[in-house]
Amino acid sequence: MDFPSVLPPVLQRKASFTHPALRNKLRVTDQVLQRDIMLHFPYHSFNSLIDLLREAAMDATVESIQITAYRLASESKIIHALINAARNGKRVTVMLELKARFDEEANLEWKTILEEEGIIVLLGMPNMKVHAKLCVITSLQKGKRIRYGFVSTGNLNESSAKVYADHCLLTASSSIMSDAARVFEYLSNWRRGMMPLKKCRTLLLAPVSMRKKLVQLLEFEIKQAKAGKKASLTLKVNSLSDSELIRLLNKASAAGVVINLIVRGIYCPNFPLSKKGIRPYAISIVDEYLEHARVMIFNHGGKEKIFISSADWMVRNIDHRVEAAVEIHQADIRKELKEILTIQLADNVKARLLEDMLPNEYVKGMGKRPVRSQIKIYQYLHGLAGGK
Repeated sequence: MDFPSVLPPVLQRKASFTHPALRNKLRVTDQVLQRDIMLHFPYHSFNSLIDLLREAAMDATVESIQITAYRLASESKIIHALINAARNGKRVTVMLELKARFDEEANLEWKTILEEEGIIVLLGMPNMKVHAKLCVITSLQKGKRIRYGFVSTGNLNESSAKVYADHCLLTASSSIMSDAARVFEYLSNWRRGMMPLKKCRTLLLAPVSMRKKLVQLLEFEIKQAKAGKKASLTLKVNSLSDSELIRLLNKASAAGVVINLIVRGIYCPNFPLSKKGIRPYAISIVDEYLEHARVMIFNHGGKEKIFISSADWMVRNIDHRVEAAVEIHQADIRKELKEILTIQLADNVKARLLEDMLPNEYVKGMGKRPVRSQIKIYQYLHGLAGGK
């Protein structure tokens, strides 16, 4: 949505910076083919994602690009890269969500432009939004097809990437990319049924497997807690309103599972006191950047499972949308995500407590060093990138 220019100008935001694994490198593609890389927007530069697509557009070995597009910028460099790819003979497929709230007009305009360039435009299916953020680039190298691309929590929009806090996993994992390719197979032929989605084994996909897996993960933590073993869950979402998952969170809390919640928007739980007289710690952070990422960390018997996801814990997301979550395995990325959530849970400047009556009072920081999480996260990631 656009607003009239009647407000005072925003103070200059801190400049984004290039991920250290991509700094001074000739091609993003070469680095992604070697290892997984997690971009944390808006701290990391969105240009790295644009560069990945621009490289694919010019790479003679690239055969095809498949990508989902939910919210597009009015002057989209992403789209221009895809158009260049099509002009260079690549087979380009764009899943364009025409039901993206507030962006219907812009997406309709892009549909016309893309089709005129010979790009295959998929428009989804009735009564179900496509909200997953996926890209699959297929390259033929030395007679072997290789897939690489990304799974993200946020929109492919260079404008909102400056203010939306999201995570984007760049990867060449064959298992992740094979599942992502199956998603596009389904989107291209949805009338034939959901079998391509049901064949996926690595990605958690709504509406076919995500709910079942989340229930299993929660029930495992409950079982661990009842056995007197360590059990915990840290969850960050935009909204939490799914009654089944809230019921399991209540059950987990009562069993002694340590639960930390970061929920920016809709929040429906009403947690009873556990046997130990504690409730989950739940906060909402509203600051300069819009907290948009979804992250889940389950202790899982000491073998932590860490996911990023496009889906909130809402019925509409888990049962009535195409959504994707991916487990993170690489040690340095897992450490980054855990550190970011630890910083956010320590916020005592912009965090508000989420309690039964929702007074939305700020977390009290009396006697403690002020922790404004978005500033601390910038400092943390900038430090990893070699900044001062």
